[in-house]
Amino acid sequence: MALRAPTRPGVAARAVMRRKPHIHSFPPIAAPDAKVLILGSMPGKASLLANRYYAHPRNAFWPIMGVLHGAGPDAPYAQRVRVLKRAGIAVWDVLASCTRAGSLDSEIDEDSIVPNDFASFFRAHPRIQRVYFNGAKAEAAFRRHVLPGIDATALRFARLPSTSPANASWSHARKLRAWRIVGAGSRGACG
Repeated sequence: MALRAPTRPGVAARAVMRRKPHIHSFPPIAAPDAKVLILGSMPGKASLLANRYYAHPRNAFWPIMGVLHGAGPDAPYAQRVRVLKRAGIAVWDVLASCTRAGSLDSEIDEDSIVPNDFASFFRAHPRIQRVYFNGAKAEAAFRRHVLPGIDATALRFARLPSTSPANASWSHARKLRAWRIVGAGSRGACG
């Protein structure tokens, strides 16, 4: 009996080995009277494992929220959520689900994107006046997948630098300076 040389996996087998997991985002953090909405794209692996927004220890989101609103990473997560709600800040992701191998936005399979239901969200939160995008992918996904289907005449949009540790070209101090607009744009200061 002749021995056969090992063969490489076929196309179908390689596709299965490369298959990216289909992931889902979290419900929003939002009080009914929120005035500001901060949108990410999709939680990263650390956040998905912890079932919390911005759980990666090097993500600057919670340290920035600590400086701006007292919702820093040393406080218990539930307390941080309460502080943001009291400050009139809602947090959500543009994508309800997608296929992605790792944590990077660049790994999102564009054909797999399912956006969250923003029409219902904005009806339930009619006081939201400002929408801040946590990075370029959140803004691009919102403009492509959400904006054509909603009435955004009362909303003002701004992209902020991503708080992700992958955005290493921005120092923490520089990110904080850019994000100060969120402190000014929450309760009572939406001008």
